[in-house]
Amino acid sequence: MADADGPTRRAMVSGGGLGLATLTLSAASASAASSTGQPAPVDEGMVRGGSVSFPPIHAGTERPDAPPPNPDPPSRRIGFAVMGLGRLAVENILPAFAECKHARPVALVSGDPAKMAAIAAQYGIAPQACYDYAGVARLRDNPAVDAVYVVTPNALHRDGVVAAARAGKHVLCEKPMAADVTQAREMVDTCRAAGRKLMIAYRCQYERNNVELARRARAGEFGPIQLINAINTQNQGDPTQWRQVKRLSGGGSLPDVGLYCLNTVRALLGEEPVEVYASIHNPPDDPRFAEVESNVSFTLRFPSGAIANCASSYSAHEHRNLRILGPNGTGELENAFAYEGQRLRLIHRDGTAEANVELSLGRKNQFSLELDHFAQCVRSNAQPRTPGEEGLQDQVLMAAIYQSAHSGRPVRLEPVNGRDVFRGSAPKLADKGRQRRRLSMAQPASPPSTTSTAATTRA
Repeated sequence: MADADGPTRRAMVSGGGLGLATLTLSAASASAASSTGQPAPVDEGMVRGGSVSFPPIHAGTERPDAPPPNPDPPSRRIGFAVMGLGRLAVENILPAFAECKHARPVALVSGDPAKMAAIAAQYGIAPQACYDYAGVARLRDNPAVDAVYVVTPNALHRDGVVAAARAGKHVLCEKPMAADVTQAREMVDTCRAAGRKLMIAYRCQYERNNVELARRARAGEFGPIQLINAINTQNQGDPTQWRQVKRLSGGGSLPDVGLYCLNTVRALLGEEPVEVYASIHNPPDDPRFAEVESNVSFTLRFPSGAIANCASSYSAHEHRNLRILGPNGTGELENAFAYEGQRLRLIHRDGTAEANVELSLGRKNQFSLELDHFAQCVRSNAQPRTPGEEGLQDQVLMAAIYQSAHSGRPVRLEPVNGRDVFRGSAPKLADKGRQRRRLSMAQPASPPSTTSTAATTRA
């Protein structure tokens, strides 16, 4: 059925895509035409330096849209070999490359040829770019590989990092850095001697809500930080998995999930603790904890006077929250250490009301952000935010936590002067996102309204 002033839909479709595209473009151009009869720049955008951008389309009261991704051409992206094709690599890391702007997968390393062949086919990786562990040295002859992401069990990180660095490749290593301090120190020394960069994959230091909370804390928004509470728990299952085997994991809940609490607290403050006091408890007669610990509680005392109370567990229902408290307000991050689902709330006085502001920063894949950060560091020869020295410091602190728990006494730590001594430059957060505000009265007897007010802004 033809419209009164146009061709039939069937005719447009049967005539090929050109007619439909022309009609669509004409309609869009007509509706957005400026006084000169040309499409408006707000819709057409502009190209500068190879990047596309658009002027704001919304009024100033609205949050601006995120800029176009403007990814690098595939040939210019930093090529990664992914070493170790276990659950984390297959379910999270390899899919994250689809959202990267500066990184791409170009090679695989695995001890399982059948699985590696299947994954290589899925990601368009050539068979000749698939290596077994004995052949890691051959990465040197593959110019497409700029960096290696080591995603093996903890105790095998050392071997993977050393082999990759000696093959002339930069290395991104999954956390925890190693099974002990000695391994971690050797990894740092080997990469330094080879002139290769080493970054530890502390994804939370690249996750947007964590970055924003740390920025506000560092800016003094909450006043001098007094207390931090960080808890990361999950109820672990099959006792035969490698995380329950100490020679492969190096420990239980502490290096796996408690490390997020430890590293995040350090990153929030920029300080290093001067004392740690810890305790460990395992549910009795539980085969999951024949070799590794379940429940760990540790308190860190910092030079500024801030105290962080942290806890991790392998036998408690999933809980991953972070809270910082100062005289001027409180910051709370729900699901702080999870792969997704973060909710950032800021609580402070607002006149006679208690303001509870929720910031919505929009979803960004943490793994993509850390991959792109390392890719940019490789390209620009910059120090990563979380280099090997950052991972080594956490290994030193975890050793002190175990020492305190086993002795039942606090452990004094050697003071470290300065801020961010073990870190590179902070990642940048491009936009601050949407804010939702809920107000509750400090004096409930005389509320301004019978219902809470809500306002949404774009910033």
